[in-house]
Amino acid sequence: MMSIKGGRKRLAMGAVATAAAGIALGAFALSGTANGATETAEAASAGNHPKPTVVLEHGAFADGSSWNGVISRLKADGYPVVAAANPLRGPASDATALRAVLDHIKGPKIVVGHSYGGNVISEAATNDPDVKALVYVAAFLPAPGESALELTNKYPGSTLPGTLDPVTYQQTDGSSVTDLYIQQDKFRHQFAADVSAKQAALMAAEQRPIAQAALEEKATTAAWKTIPSWDIITTEDLNIPPAVQRFMAKRAHAHTTEVAASHSVAVSHPRLVADVIERAARATVR
Repeated sequence: MMSIKGGRKRLAMGAVATAAAGIALGAFALSGTANGATETAEAASAGNHPKPTVVLEHGAFADGSSWNGVISRLKADGYPVVAAANPLRGPASDATALRAVLDHIKGPKIVVGHSYGGNVISEAATNDPDVKALVYVAAFLPAPGESALELTNKYPGSTLPGTLDPVTYQQTDGSSVTDLYIQQDKFRHQFAADVSAKQAALMAAEQRPIAQAALEEKATTAAWKTIPSWDIITTEDLNIPPAVQRFMAKRAHAHTTEVAASHSVAVSHPRLVADVIERAARATVR
């Protein structure tokens, strides 16, 4: 028979053991909570890396405002955006201007070119380790030795020549330059058939001319040979025939998206263009 004194001693020891176990379990629970909070914070931090800057290069017969719908969507999704001004004088000199912009922007970049802007980004991004992806939007992807004019004529389908309005002027050194516009009354059908008549009229009035020599100047480098590329192919394009776009995209091993759109796809389908840009960013920037 257990004595009262011995029983009290065993009860006391049991109480101490129970309390110790409780403290230990409590400590484990607190440790687990702390570890869980740390893991949650780390997970949140992992998905919170700064997004790359998207640099947009417009093409001929357009200006930076042609990217407005794309810019608003990219910025809403947290991407820094710069729409560079393209001088439209020639791939080499225009690439020099764009390269100055790229060098000024720190960190990873996604570089996007529309139309002739594809010639420019293909040269400007060459050997730039901060350019993580190239996105071509109804654009040229020339190989060294090719010009925009040569590529346009590779397959039939472009009706651009019959809509052009050339303007020739003298420079101070006595040489002459021919700038090319699209006739305003033909602009919508040729360049922006799926854009509202009101918007197309504004675009026609605001268009930037391209030097005729720029379309004839041959590329010297091709950044798409070493940088992952995405390409939006416009199947109702009257400037760059779809067959030409497909040829260039296949050669560059680009990730392609086809859409029934005019040459002004960034204006008529800004969400689609922004989505492809963001897809390129997610695939290449970690």
